[in-house]
Parts: sequence; structure tokens; C-alpha cells
Amino acid sequence: MPSARSTPTPPSAGASAPSSAGASASSSAGASEPQRPLRADARRNRERLLVAADAVFTERGADASLEDIARRAGVGIGTLYRHFPTREALLAATVEDQLHALARKTQALAGSAPPGDALSEFIAAFVAHASTYRGLATSLGVAFHGGSPACCAASAAASHLLSLAQAAGEIRRDIDLDDIVSLVTAIALAAQQPPEGPARAQRLLATFLAGLRAPSAPPQAPASPKRARKGAPAPAAGRGGAAASSGSSGERRRAVRRR
Repeated sequence: MPSARSTPTPPSAGASAPSSAGASASSSAGASEPQRPLRADARRNRERLLVAADAVFTERGADASLEDIARRAGVGIGTLYRHFPTREALLAATVEDQLHALARKTQALAGSAPPGDALSEFIAAFVAHASTYRGLATSLGVAFHGGSPACCAASAAASHLLSLAQAAGEIRRDIDLDDIVSLVTAIALAAQQPPEGPARAQRLLATFLAGLRAPSAPPQAPASPKRARKGAPAPAAGRGGAAASSGSSGERRRAVRRR
């Protein structure tokens, strides 16, 4: 696995030897497994790292020390980097099962609800996923596009759902998946801010979902009957005015004849 993108404590030179193979494998270790199956001891180390990472991320958040994760797994930091070249790769692998579940949910939504409602349900589930670990949202964009099978499945299912909703005219056409990921990141971060984080996140989510909806055509205002009634007296007033004017003219003529 590559060490070119390692964090400040790089593995030894021997650990970074297979860099060309890792460079083509994306940031997730899972993406390289079909190319070269892991030995039994390497599989065990990988599983131990994932168990340790889940525990440490849950306790301390997504920015927890990778050295602490390696120590808890009982392996060296070089072993961690061989399996997971970046923090984002480790995060993506740790939430792999949840991403698979999110992809399956998204695929099911595509055929079971109106496209706009289905997309709203996906976004709500995505916000919940982004809050799995404190601070996961800050790496969400990189992890979501990390290239692992689960990331690719979730991203493809979400893109398809967005396309369906836009084709149905229910969601604005100027929105793309990266916009959704960015706003989900912001909402998930807001949910972690005390004291009213969860309540604020729900308000933000509702506001975001309302803003996604395509604007409907403005309704045509029917003719107001009040206006018609208002205009109706005008002719009568005109006629009354004309009659009054005619009466005044007749009086003047009679006055002239008397003189």
C-alpha cells in the first residue's frame, strides 16, 4: 500500500515499497483486495485495526491519534499505513458496513417513493451517517468519494436518486451531489455543537430540504369580483353627473329667457 499520502509519522522504507500498486488502488484498502488477496496474518491485522479504529473513533472522535489506534490493535504504525494510507481511508473502511446499508436504502427508495421525497429521506439518513463519529463530517467528502466499493455504491445510488428527482421536476436542476455532501457536512457538524445541536440540525435539515425543491410556477390570480363591483358604479356616476350637468344647463336657459 502507498505511503506517499501518509500523515506525519511515515512507515519505514520497507513498508512503503509497494507504492505503485497502492497508487492505483485508491485511498481505501478495500479497493486493492480484489487485485491481491491478503495473507491470513495480514487479514487478521486489518480486522484488528478496524475494531480498534471503531473503538477509538467512538471514544475520541474522527481526529483521534492513528498511533493510538495502531497501539490498541497491537500492531506498528507502519502496518496501519500499509492497510490504510490516509486517515480518510481508515474512516471509510471503518464505516464500510454503514455505507453499504446507506447504498441499499438509497436503491430501495428509488422505487418506493416519489423522487423528491426519496431524496429527502436519503439526505436525512446521510446526515445520521455523517454523525457516526464526532468529527467524521469534516472528512465526509473525501471519505464518501474514497473509491471503496461501499463509497462507490452509495455515491452512485445517490446520484441516480438525484437525477430522478430532477427529471421529475421536484428538485432544482442547479444542485449536484457535491452540493448535497457539503450541506450534509455542515448540518452534521451543527448537530455536534452543544447545547441545542440536534435541535438546530433538524431545523437546518428542514430548511435545506425546502430549499432543494424546484420552485413551482406562480399561480394565476383569478379576476377579483370586488374589482368588478368597484368599477360598476362608475358609469352610473357618469350618468348622474351628466344628468346634473344637463339640469344646470336648462336652468341657465330659462333664466336667460326670463331676462
